[in-house]
Amino acid sequence: MANESQTELYLSERVVVLGTCALSVLGSSLIILTHIIWTDLRTTPRRLLVFLSVTDWLSAVSYAVGVWSVFRTDSTECVAQGAISTFSNTSSFFWTVSIAVYLYVFIVRSSQRVADSLVVFFHLVSWGVPLVITVTAVCLNKIGYDASEVSVGWCWVRIEAPDRVLWMLLTGKIWEFLAYLTLPVLYILIKSHIHKAHAALSEYRPILATRPPSQSFSSMADVKLTLIPIIFIVLRIWSTVRFILLLANSPVRQNPVLVTLHGIGNTSQGAANCIMFVFFTQPIRSRLCTVLCCCCSNCRAEAPHPDGAPQRHQARRDSRGEGEEEEEEENGTSGVQRER
Repeated sequence: MANESQTELYLSERVVVLGTCALSVLGSSLIILTHIIWTDLRTTPRRLLVFLSVTDWLSAVSYAVGVWSVFRTDSTECVAQGAISTFSNTSSFFWTVSIAVYLYVFIVRSSQRVADSLVVFFHLVSWGVPLVITVTAVCLNKIGYDASEVSVGWCWVRIEAPDRVLWMLLTGKIWEFLAYLTLPVLYILIKSHIHKAHAALSEYRPILATRPPSQSFSSMADVKLTLIPIIFIVLRIWSTVRFILLLANSPVRQNPVLVTLHGIGNTSQGAANCIMFVFFTQPIRSRLCTVLCCCCSNCRAEAPHPDGAPQRHQARRDSRGEGEEEEEEENGTSGVQRER
């Protein structure tokens, strides 16, 4: 059975997926490191983002191990890799929805106290539920070699399990479907609330609507609120398509293009979050640029100068002129609450 329905993985597919795994590991690590280094940016939403990044980091590493190893049997290594990827992937769904729920309660319901009180609940659900599901699946011998039926080289639900569709739902797909429904609704409600708040502010304080910094920060926050659910769906939809094709017993699920898109989508969440919340976040981007400029200046200063004198750190002097208004973007959405 496994040999008949096994999806063949080509070297090019494995190389591409391993590349996206590496990018996600680097992206998730960068989010975690920036949170550790700059203590003044440790807001509650960014702490939740760090927990999400931990799960994305685990997912990318476990997926990379599976793609690299190309398991063929239900070995101990296969089961271990499948258990880690199942736990981290499911936990990633919960943390993604938890961040959306937090922002909804904080912005739309205007209650930071209630939003902060939910953090404990987020931990219990986002770590506890995936752990219980994964341990149960391993104990019942449901995790193992799946012949890449709905994966790309890594282990998941055993292909020979008679109730494998049920366990595919429990170990990921049902939570993925719920995230598809929940994320767009929550972010649409948040965007609608922010737009109404800005409209009211523009009516009574027109000068705010023409102030360049506020306008740029609010527009960037608006873009992020739009892209978060869109990116999640675009990345995850390919695994959902293959799952539906599996239910329909269609051979199209083994199409190399679809398999490659599935591999890229499932392993790119960490890289996408890094782009959104590091490179597209002005305060963090500015600090990273300053650090890089200082490092380059130090390298140039240590290099021998033609006239024998060390070079000066021009980049350090330039960085001192930056205004503190860059910090406003980090709390751009909460600023709507303060001005209301």
